[in-house]
Order: sequence, then C-alpha cells, then structure tokens
Amino acid sequence: MPRRHKSFLFYLCVPLPLDMTKLKDSVFWITGASSGIGEATAIAAAQKGAKLVLSARRRDELERVKSLLGNTEVLVLPLDMEKLDEIQPAVDQVMAHFGRIDLLFNNAGISQRSSVMDTKFEVFERIMHLNYLSVVALTKAVLPIMVKQNSGHLLVTSSLSGKLGSPMRAGYCGSKHALHGFFDALRAEVYNHHIQVLMVCPGYIKTNISINAMSADGSKHGKMDENQNHGISPEECANRIINAIENNKQEIYIGKKEVMGVYLKRFFPALLNKIVRNQAPK
Repeated sequence: MPRRHKSFLFYLCVPLPLDMTKLKDSVFWITGASSGIGEATAIAAAQKGAKLVLSARRRDELERVKSLLGNTEVLVLPLDMEKLDEIQPAVDQVMAHFGRIDLLFNNAGISQRSSVMDTKFEVFERIMHLNYLSVVALTKAVLPIMVKQNSGHLLVTSSLSGKLGSPMRAGYCGSKHALHGFFDALRAEVYNHHIQVLMVCPGYIKTNISINAMSADGSKHGKMDENQNHGISPEECANRIINAIENNKQEIYIGKKEVMGVYLKRFFPALLNKIVRNQAPK
C-alpha cells in the first residue's frame, strides 16, 4: 500500500514531550559569564544545583563570580572567543575536569552603535566573527560530545535584534539573524540525539552591552542607552532562561513592550517598519 504522510494538523495536535530538563548535577558551561546575563544565569543555575564552567576573557572577574556561588563545583576557564584556536583546548579541559558537558550557553558577544555608511568594514567583520563564527566553532567542538552522550542542551543569546532590524545596529542585527538560521537548522539535525536548542532573545536588559558596544571606528561606544538603563534586571532575565531550559522551550523573548515588535513584524510589518524608521537618526 502507498505510504501515507502525516498531515500538518497531525503535527499541530501531537503534544510535545513534557519531560523537564533537570539542572541538578548537570555540567553547565557559560561563556560571557563575567557579567550581565551570563553572571546572573550562573548564579541562578548554581541555585538549581548545576556544576558550572565559567568562561570569559578576564580571570579576575570570573573568580569574582565564582565567589558568589557558594559551594557549587566550578571550573574557571578563561577564554577569548575571538581566538578560535583556543576553543578545542578549552573543550578538552572541560572534559578532563568533568567528563561531560550537559548544557552549553553561547552568551559571549558584542553590540554596535553606528550607521552603515560610517562604520568601517573591519567592525562588521569583528562583530560577525565574535557573535556568529565563534559560536559556531564552539558548538561544533561540543556537539560530538553531546551526540555521544545522546543528550545535551544548546543555548544561544540572540536578541530581539535577531528577529527585527534596528537603526545603528545593522552589523549586530545581521550577526544575530545568522544565529537563528544556523541553530534552527541544527535543531532539526540533532533532534534524534535528544539535544535541545534554545534561542534566547532579550530586549532591553540593564547590562553594560551598550557601553561596551562598538562605534563606527571600532572604539567603545562608552554610553548607557536610556532604554537599556530602564530595562529588566539580569536576574529576572536569568530566571526566565532557567525556566525555559527546564521546560525545553525552543525560543523565548525577554523584555517589556519591545517584545511586541516580534508580533508586529509577523502580523503588521508595515506598521513596524514605520516605527523603526522613526527611530533612525534624523
């Protein structure tokens, strides 16, 4: 008899697995762990009983975060994500210490505050290298371990800018859009290996992301955006991330009214385009 294909309605009606991801005793590797969302997520994961690997460039800041985690088992692992040759040795060090990697949170990255016309091409290259290519490189290095385990959880800090376009952030938006294309495809590839993929899309979170953003010439922007300053706390953001991990969510939007932009783009794109145009410098 001819093979019958399941209808679209079948997939809509079949419930998703309800098993929760357990963080207790899991090995949870966080990049960009020295501040902001990474630091807050490390604290929240430690409270759930996870064992942590903390990575960022500055060891002193990582040690500071470690001091906040009580008796949690922690491996402090300085790592410059722009140096791709450091990635495989870092993975080997985690495996030598813990013997497994259950969750990888690709959280390191950099933003931008400059127009396309004024921005040096080298700035776009650096943003793409750090925000996209280094994430792909670390994910590829960890993926065989998770496949062998037949389990794992990949988390990626994207942004609402990975779903929308924002003036003065074209390079940043492009790098975050690229993450969605890559990880949406990867999610389908690794489903049968019981590997989860979670895209985390923050809006305005009160961190130093705008202060550390790159200007047109590659220098530090050095200013706190007003919207950023009035954003939700990193702690609230981290709690939502932990909840999304435990419930095997595939994509989450974190913020206040700016989250509505995702739905405006879907249902009223012309209205969103008008709003975005009004945000552009005059």
